[in-house]
Amino acid sequence: MSQTPKQSAEHPVPTSADVARLAGVSRATVSYVLNNTSAVRISEPTRRRVREAAEELGYVPHAAARSLRAGHTRMVLLPAAHVPVGPLYSRFFNELQWALRRLDYTVVQYGSLGLDGDEAARAWAELRPVAVVSLGEVALTPHGVGVLKRSGAKAVITLGPERVEGAHSLVMDQREVGGCAAAHLIGRGYRNIGVLMPDEPGLELFSRPRLEGATEAAMRTGARIEPLTMSYDEESAAALAADWRGLGLDAVYAYNDEYAMLLMRALQDEGVAIPRETAVMGADDLLLGKLLRPRLSTVQIDLVTGQRLAGLVDRVVRDPGAEPERHDLMRARAVHRESS
Repeated sequence: MSQTPKQSAEHPVPTSADVARLAGVSRATVSYVLNNTSAVRISEPTRRRVREAAEELGYVPHAAARSLRAGHTRMVLLPAAHVPVGPLYSRFFNELQWALRRLDYTVVQYGSLGLDGDEAARAWAELRPVAVVSLGEVALTPHGVGVLKRSGAKAVITLGPERVEGAHSLVMDQREVGGCAAAHLIGRGYRNIGVLMPDEPGLELFSRPRLEGATEAAMRTGARIEPLTMSYDEESAAALAADWRGLGLDAVYAYNDEYAMLLMRALQDEGVAIPRETAVMGADDLLLGKLLRPRLSTVQIDLVTGQRLAGLVDRVVRDPGAEPERHDLMRARAVHRESS
């Protein structure tokens, strides 16, 4: 039986010098082309020849070596989400990653489950990212921001309900979503409103401020807000629907469209007429909500585009000494349909 020869013996790792020889250019030209350097003018035929030579040889630039030469990485670290964030936010984060890639950044998602703010900051700093975009699930502190900056991070950007000292802050005020939903229902004449909170751990980052916003809107009118909890499964929805008429509610605002649709189906199975007995409202304006009967009223959330956030990352990396900024990331408005 023949033995598989060692990789290094039969297939030596190709170098930039090999690419340069095959393409008929200097190693510096190879570096300029493969690192997308714009400061040096290189003709498109030469760029194409270098890329084709690199592909033929299977050459891939060494990220660590490139970082040593540049003095920093091109890595943008995104902490991985611990909880399902829903289609709306998934699209936003996907758009952000695509936009960063087009700006020649390498996007790395880091699993930070079980780490608190300062522990997470130290773990992220070990990778020496040029930028960190913290999505709010890990509560960064000013100390953690300092740790990241001392490790070489030129941009630290937080997404969340509050500003963090030393970081550029993108504020997602979830209270506006709950307040918008409650104001719509109150304006339609409903006065006993349930606010459905997910029972799943982690989602309170979004759901608690939405409840606060709904409560604030109701306090100005004398309407009653009743917090409710439900898991995202048919059994939990059915149990809540079975007791519905005893709650004395004439409307419900659910955390998002998915929870609203689940509860609405359970209420219909119990014979609760929508909206005559109970109005139902969600949030996120998912397409599926328009296909229901009755069509689902919702809160449309307008997020700043991922491309705009990627541009902010790039701008701060280029000018790390700029004064930290605060940007509002979202706007909300009610969309009235048949369910309310």
